[in-house]
Amino acid sequence: MKTRQDAWSHEEDVLLAETVLQYIREGKTQLAAFEEVGRQLHRTAAACGFRWNAEVRKRHLEAIEQAKKQRKERKRALEMMKKWQKEANAITFASSDATQTAQGSSSFLPAAPLTLDQCISFLQTLRRDAEQLEAVRQENERLKRERAEWQAHNERLAQKLERLEARQTTVQEDYEALVKIMARARQLASEEGERLSLAQLLLAETDEQSEPMAHS
Repeated sequence: MKTRQDAWSHEEDVLLAETVLQYIREGKTQLAAFEEVGRQLHRTAAACGFRWNAEVRKRHLEAIEQAKKQRKERKRALEMMKKWQKEANAITFASSDATQTAQGSSSFLPAAPLTLDQCISFLQTLRRDAEQLEAVRQENERLKRERAEWQAHNERLAQKLERLEARQTTVQEDYEALVKIMARARQLASEEGERLSLAQLLLAETDEQSEPMAHS
């Protein structure tokens, strides 16, 4: 078979990209895709790989990521199908044992294989559950943030209340001290008034005694 070495056409680039993406989705290697394209285009696998890495790959980066996601989903679906098949076989085997015990029969009917629609339905259910779980997680995070904000607000109010109570205590102490000062001042004024009255009385008596002596 003659190996081509001429320039790549647009159609050949499309075939190369579609084949590689298909192999990625199916979990196969890119080398196998290059070999397949090489057989169809009569080119070497190395030439196909070089063309992919040098020119075609960078034009399909988003499609490559999507193909990788599809590969993971396909792998997960196959694992789920195997798990379901195993569980179904176990259930059927248990049912068969019960039938054999009741009827004395040794016949065993294998479980029916799961269909692709059943697998897709299960994956869709898992996806909805995952979305609901994510929504619950986000709501929980929002409530946690709101709770933290309220706690911080309460702490600020408690500190403000503590400062106000300390200020009130200081004002009360100042008021009581002022009342004591005013009471002491009234007491001193009263005592001073009594001393003045006594002095005036003594002065009057002295004047009365002095008048007869002056007349004689």
